Amino acid sequence: MSERLTRETVAHVAKLARLAVTDDELEMFTTQLGAVLDHADDIEKLDTSDVPPTAHPLPLENVLRDDEVEPSLDREEVLAQAPAAEDDRFRVPRILGEAP
Repeated sequence: MSERLTRETVAHVAKLARLAVTDDELEMFTTQLGAVLDHADDIEKLDTSDVPPTAHPLPLENVLRDDEVEPSLDREEVLAQAPAAEDDRFRVPRILGEAP
């Protein structure tokens, strides 16, 4: 367990987060959080000076197709099937919840 993390520190953080923890939970969380901090220390000690910064471990390529103009649905046909249309557009209720 990390020696820099004490039971009092975990209790203080729990209080700041307004978490009610029992004595058993306090003991368990102190142990678990200590293990997490110890692991973070192990990772911090790794020599990464020759590792280039990356946003993803694998090289990514754009796999999307190129935009191509293709025939689409007929506007009048689509609007004819809509519950309400106005000025060649769908008519919808106001966003603020007011009835049209």
